[in-house]
Amino acid sequence: MQDLIFPHHDFDAGSRAASPGLSAQGWARVAFLEAPVCDGCGLPFDYDMGPGVRCPACEARPRAFARARAACLYDEASRDLILQFKHADRVDLARLFSLWLGRAGAELIAEADAVTPVPMHPLRLIRRRYNQAAEMARPLARRAGVAYWPGALQRKRAGESQAGKSGSGRRRNVAGAFVCPDRWSARVAGKRILLVDDVLTTGATAEACARALLKAGAKAVDVAVIARVREAGVHKAGGVSI
Repeated sequence: MQDLIFPHHDFDAGSRAASPGLSAQGWARVAFLEAPVCDGCGLPFDYDMGPGVRCPACEARPRAFARARAACLYDEASRDLILQFKHADRVDLARLFSLWLGRAGAELIAEADAVTPVPMHPLRLIRRRYNQAAEMARPLARRAGVAYWPGALQRKRAGESQAGKSGSGRRRNVAGAFVCPDRWSARVAGKRILLVDDVLTTGATAEACARALLKAGAKAVDVAVIARVREAGVHKAGGVSI
């Protein structure tokens, strides 16, 4: 009855739909990522080179996080939805994106002891009113039956937006910005943590978060995001955070 009174609409088109999600045209446009991908950063490969293979960038400079997976590419098809989710109060997209993360990161979730979102600085959280990473991480953990630890990381320094910065600029911007509170150290110690956020660009924010958790004694940190840029350069379309 509720669906008759308040019918579902496609998130991307506004037309009536049988269930909440994208229109058929919207699904076709999104470049969902399937294996084979780099085991380290989730970069899509043109062909399968075997299990555990990593891209040249990950081989040349091992990252603080162990593995990353993205549901889709960050491009014209996915960007508008992600920016609406982050900046236009479209929290209704959180469930859809958490389902995407669950599919793309199934292997990581199966091995995770807990799920934690990339945190916001309190002042930014007040301005935005919600943390988009937390809105995805919470239902993801609940469906998987994995512990949800929103307090395992804190952002102690606000910093500037990552958008438009070079890789080195992004790393400087988040250096020392995250900490695992002392009261969480005992729980984090020896655990494999799945870190959740929206977009992977250079990996600077993910690495800064991973270092904080590893310093607190975490066994390993994996990363799950909605989307990643195809190359590990700076994406200047705006709105990306990692």
